[in-house]
Amino acid sequence: MSSGLVRPHSSKIAFFHRILDAVMILVALAISLELTHGLELDGPYVQAGILAVLLFVMIGGAQQIYGSWRLEPLHNAVSKTLMVWIWTAIALVVLGFLGKTSSDFSRAATLVWFVLAPLMLAASRIALRLVLNAFRSSGRNTRTLAIAGKTKMGMQVEEKVRNSPWLGMRCVGYFDDRLAARDCKHAANDVDGVGRFDELVEMARNGEVDYIYITLPMKAENRIVELVNALSDTTASVYMVPNFFIFDLLHGKLSSMDGIPVLSLHESPFYGVDGWVKRAEDIVVASLILLLIALPMALIALGVKLTSPGPVLFKQRRYGLNGAVVEVWKFRSMTVCEDGDKVIQAQKGDMRITPFGAFLRRTSLDELPQFFNVLQGSMSVVGPRPHAVSHNEQYRRLIRGYMLRHKVKPGITGWAQISGWRGETETVDKMAMRVKFDLQYVQNWSLWFDLKIIFLTVFKGFVNKNAY
Repeated sequence: MSSGLVRPHSSKIAFFHRILDAVMILVALAISLELTHGLELDGPYVQAGILAVLLFVMIGGAQQIYGSWRLEPLHNAVSKTLMVWIWTAIALVVLGFLGKTSSDFSRAATLVWFVLAPLMLAASRIALRLVLNAFRSSGRNTRTLAIAGKTKMGMQVEEKVRNSPWLGMRCVGYFDDRLAARDCKHAANDVDGVGRFDELVEMARNGEVDYIYITLPMKAENRIVELVNALSDTTASVYMVPNFFIFDLLHGKLSSMDGIPVLSLHESPFYGVDGWVKRAEDIVVASLILLLIALPMALIALGVKLTSPGPVLFKQRRYGLNGAVVEVWKFRSMTVCEDGDKVIQAQKGDMRITPFGAFLRRTSLDELPQFFNVLQGSMSVVGPRPHAVSHNEQYRRLIRGYMLRHKVKPGITGWAQISGWRGETETVDKMAMRVKFDLQYVQNWSLWFDLKIIFLTVFKGFVNKNAY
């Protein structure tokens, strides 16, 4: 096997990782006791700490947080760690309630512990990842990789490895028995220096390659099966990289239907636990923001009422989750509120917009009532911005994948908006770019991505030079 300082799947690394997590949990508990009551880590707190460690390690093992990080994005590893701690905390609370021992613990210390521990666990993972990345970038802790199939997809894999030294992978070359004309659509232009499959199998048997990525086109099923069968006589890790780029995958992932492997092509990221996380995020963030903006909203309502006749609020029909029509609330900024079959977007110099309404639209303050939509459950804090129903019917016929935006709830702010694609979309190309960024959000959703968007919205997303 290729030499390296440490092996990524080493049981020693996993053991060290568990010990580090245990230390972080217990240290966080000790700090929490000191910060709140100046108590020492003894008695029932020691028992609670040990129980927390055992629960976290067991749940974490089931969620595979102690596997190889080599190919897993850092934000995924941190998100999984936080979810494991949430389940650990819930289990501790339930056990304390059932065992009637909750009165033995300080609520303040427990709350601080529940907040501090995940922060320390996340910090330790980030630090450990940085150390491993430094090792791999310096040529240590490396693994060898071979690519079966000199295809365009294979070249993408090789380029990724070459441009990401922190992965700790060294490509030993391409292997492909046949680059026939009928494969030219997928084949790479340069076919020099390509080995044969039997040479690849022999290298794997001799322990000269650790990872094998099969990048043959899907129509080469017979060759793929033959190669996989041959590689089953080796200890190399084999991965299939099918050319699914012919589809527009939306949160695609491999699952099982009663033992039958199923690949999702278009799926919402908010099923199961992630859906609970998203809903909890919406409730917490929206509640906190409404507490902060209660007085400004009252002043805005007064300003709307004093500057033009009509109601303070108005509602618009928009498409929501799964294409269902929802009613979205806004502060009124126009003298005429249109929501019929034909909706005319606000334009520069639009006579319908009141002077005070222009200020509200330019600063996005007209959208503040939508936080009530978030609490109601028809919207999220972060998500694709809702469009008028008539716009949906127009653009779904012009832009491929447009309706996939509705695999998630519409949001008050979104990835497209903070990336510069907000305001008037007078051309199909501009709307297509907005949809592109919306789908990027759906494909790459994580709690950290949401927090990043919220942070960027605060600092650069309110004032909109394109809003009229």
